[in-house]
Amino acid sequence: MKSLLALAVTVVSVFGIAIDGCHCKVVQFIFGDSLSDVGNNRYLSRSLAQANLPYYGIDFGNGLPNGRFTNGRTVADIIGDKMGLPRPPAFLNPSITEDIILENGVNYASGGGGILNETGGYFIQRLSLNKQIELFQGTRVLIRNKIGKEAAEKFFQGARYVVALGSNDFINNYLMPAYADSWTYNDNTFLDYLMDTLRGQLKILHKQGARQLMVFGLGPMGCIPLQRVLTTSGSGGCQARTNKLALSFNKASSKLLDDLSSTLPNASYKFGDAYDVVDDVIENPSKYGFENSDKPCCSFGRIRPALTCVPASTLCKDRSKYVFWDEYHPSDAANEIIANEIIKKLGFLRDDKPGAPSEAPAIAPSSEE
Repeated sequence: MKSLLALAVTVVSVFGIAIDGCHCKVVQFIFGDSLSDVGNNRYLSRSLAQANLPYYGIDFGNGLPNGRFTNGRTVADIIGDKMGLPRPPAFLNPSITEDIILENGVNYASGGGGILNETGGYFIQRLSLNKQIELFQGTRVLIRNKIGKEAAEKFFQGARYVVALGSNDFINNYLMPAYADSWTYNDNTFLDYLMDTLRGQLKILHKQGARQLMVFGLGPMGCIPLQRVLTTSGSGGCQARTNKLALSFNKASSKLLDDLSSTLPNASYKFGDAYDVVDDVIENPSKYGFENSDKPCCSFGRIRPALTCVPASTLCKDRSKYVFWDEYHPSDAANEIIANEIIKKLGFLRDDKPGAPSEAPAIAPSSEE
């Protein structure tokens, strides 16, 4: 239920901009897992992957749970904000209309979702990437019926696309003996399976209009608090094999995007990699203003792993000093570092900001409708 971290390939203000004659705003369509979910799983009544209890969202908007699996903003929130793009609401929010989609785009991300359909099965309900793409295809029909075929094509081709999944396919699938993939494949063949599947999915998105797209890479997922607790050595250290799988995924994904950008018409597909900086934050937290990089801020005392944050949990004294919010997910402060690293590597903004993260505003703009 995690995975590591919306956007544009040009730095441009989008409010009121026309896309080749279509008087539509440039918006984002986000596909992802719990690292990007802004509330879809709240509307999946049987899902076990939920962020609908305190203290999720404590540093966002009114401080109440809003569907984000962190205390504040997601990486996609932060990057989109800095690019001047509107925050897309959750697709399953019943208040969504065609006008809202045209103004803000849509976020299809779902906690527990993966590139593979079988990933995260024990969460009961979650939206896999294939299902998210299916919902996007339905969105296209709605918008085409609203503004016409030609205008709709310009709208979707002018939009920005983010795909941010992958860690669940390892942590909540391949690395768990309960899943058939764990004994059907080895590390290399499973990665090939993932890349073949992702290639097909990205090609479908291209056919549906995705021209400017970014795939977020994975961070050192063997170092999240949950994986440290579950390490077989009992040392509480990072799981080396899990981190190696993340690096292999990142290398293969980067190559895949290069291949697709060179073969698909008008495709600008980029890879957002923040592995190195997250690894450095975990190894040298004080360098970035953190005090703890191996335990969750929201925890259930000495009972580990607690998996999710619940009202009976206790919070760390200063949330800006913790890299991880819960057993799975980064804090708002860590998400800002990840977002800034992606922006810097892709040259979206000047590299003139200090290395330490800025805190989320006490009252942040909410994407709730």
